[in-house]
Amino acid sequence: METEVKLTKLSNCAGCGAKVGAGTLAKLLGDMPTHHDENLLVGFDRSDDASVYRVSDELALVQTVDFFPPIVDDPFTFGQIAATNALSDVYAMGGEPKLALNLLCIPENMPQSAVQAMLAGGYSKAYEAGAIITGGHSIFDDVPKYGLAVTGFVHPDRFYKNLGAKIGDVLFLTKPIGVGILTTAEKAEMLEPGEIDPVIALMTTLNKSARDCAVRYRVHACTDVTGFSLMGHMLEMMQGSGLSARVETGAVDFLPRVLEFANMGLLPAGVYRNRTYAGPFVDEGDLPLKLRDALFDPQTSGGLLIAVDPADADALERDLKASVPSAQRIGVVLEQGDKSIYLV
Repeated sequence: METEVKLTKLSNCAGCGAKVGAGTLAKLLGDMPTHHDENLLVGFDRSDDASVYRVSDELALVQTVDFFPPIVDDPFTFGQIAATNALSDVYAMGGEPKLALNLLCIPENMPQSAVQAMLAGGYSKAYEAGAIITGGHSIFDDVPKYGLAVTGFVHPDRFYKNLGAKIGDVLFLTKPIGVGILTTAEKAEMLEPGEIDPVIALMTTLNKSARDCAVRYRVHACTDVTGFSLMGHMLEMMQGSGLSARVETGAVDFLPRVLEFANMGLLPAGVYRNRTYAGPFVDEGDLPLKLRDALFDPQTSGGLLIAVDPADADALERDLKASVPSAQRIGVVLEQGDKSIYLV
């Protein structure tokens, strides 16, 4: 779809790379008061992907919100990416998205056709997920932003958290990484024609199939990998579980040319924020710097990071490979060590 608007030129940051850094966010929320409700099963104090509220013995609501500035120029594609990313938090909790509300910020002079295309992109992914967009809210802003507030359903005894991993659990990642580095390269006009297409395909792929596989097995912890990077989100999982992880870096899939650009030092600002936050807890060994940098790359609409019982790992791997070909078996959960993550 052609558009007279170059969305990425209207923002200094893009996608989940615009997120407030994890360390800063922890400080901002650290002194917030919390109120006890026995039906609130997961709240913001858990640093989890979404909240979970028990409605009955058979039903709990999963609620999340996510929006960001453009990561691509095409409004329809941007709408798809933003919606896919927002829906992912419900899948990360093991839930099914059901209802959604648009969150829209637009410049006053943005063409109507571009706004409609952005919303249509969001509707297309919500429909694919089986969710209904029932309304929303919009404001004028110099920098366009779009996303969704999503409500999903889950059984109150069978939802996932980003903690609870157990020693011996096998770690899976369901999408390759490198989105932040490649979209930075695209913005700098350093990609060849068509090289951004696999990145867009990844960002517009729902985590529904990965979630549908995971719920058949003994998954002890799950989260989606977005702006805090694979290292940042894995750190939250390990610290929350009181354990450590060994990551087989040779098993981690990177999008094409990611390591090439990382070797050139073409890194988004989010890499440095993520390193500041998570780096002190990661034993990086003597691995090449380009590889280590890429592991801190902020992802937009990334895959699920799943910790599954070792007895179920082979079966889950077979199941994932049938419907999520990019799924990778990347490591194992260990007893707590001096570091939370060991790269080998």
